[in-house]
Amino acid sequence: MRQGRLVRAAMLAGFAFLWLPILLLVAYAFSADRIPFQWGGFSLRWFHALAADERLVEAALLSLRIAAGAASLAVLLGGAAGWALARFGPFRGRAVFGALIGAPLVLPEVVTGLSLLLLFVALDILTGWPAGRGATTVLLAHATLGAAFVAVVVQARLAETDRSLEEAAMDLGATPFLAFRTVTLPLVAPALAAGWLLAFTLSLDDVVIASFVSGPAGTTLPMALFSMLRLGLTPEVNALGAVVVIGVGAMLAVAAILLRPRRG
Repeated sequence: MRQGRLVRAAMLAGFAFLWLPILLLVAYAFSADRIPFQWGGFSLRWFHALAADERLVEAALLSLRIAAGAASLAVLLGGAAGWALARFGPFRGRAVFGALIGAPLVLPEVVTGLSLLLLFVALDILTGWPAGRGATTVLLAHATLGAAFVAVVVQARLAETDRSLEEAAMDLGATPFLAFRTVTLPLVAPALAAGWLLAFTLSLDDVVIASFVSGPAGTTLPMALFSMLRLGLTPEVNALGAVVVIGVGAMLAVAAILLRPRRG
C-alpha cells in the first residue's frame, strides 16, 4: 500500500516537472503586468500586442510553413528508407545505408548544420542552386533531420506487421501496389502520422541547424526568440508560447481521435 502511494507520488511529481512550466507560461500570457513572470490581473493585451508585432508573426508563420513542408518531405524520404530497411532482405551496403540514415540521430546538431551548410555552398558554386540561403535550405535541412526519425519509426512498425497479409492479398489477385495501398498502408499509417508529428516538432523547435543554413529571408521563430534574449523577453513571448502550446495540443488531440482504433 505504501509502495503504491510512493509510485503515485513519483508519477505526479514527474508530471508536475514536465507540465508546470508549460502551464505557468500559458497562465502568465493572460497577465496584465509588463513583467513576463509576474501576475497582474487577467488581460488579453499581450495577445493584441503579439498580433501587431509583424516580426514575430512572420517568423511564426514561416516556421509553421517550413515545419509542415519538412515533415511531409521527411515522411516521404524516411518512409521509403524505413520500408527498404524493413522489407528488403540483406543486400550489399545495407549496413552502410542504415548507418547513413541514422547518422543525424547521433551526430551533434552543430556538425549536421555545418555539413549541410558546406553542401549548400558547394551546390551553389557548382549548379547555381540554391541561389543564397533562406527558407528552402532550412526546409531541406529539417527534412534531412526528420527523415532519420521517421525511418526509425516506420521500420519498427513494419517489423511488427505480418507480411503474410500482403502475400494473401496478392494470392487473391491484388497487384503489389494494390496490396500495399489496401493492406500495408493502413497498418503503417499510425507510424507515418507519428513520424510526421515528430518531424514537425523537431523542425518547429530547431535553432542550431537553422542558424547555419538560413539567410536573411529565413529567420524562423526560434531564431527570432533567441535574438530577443539579448534585449530581454517581453510578455508577448508568453502570449506566443500560449498560442503555440494550444495549437499543438489541438493538433495532437485531433490526431489522437483520427488514429484511435475503431471498433467493429
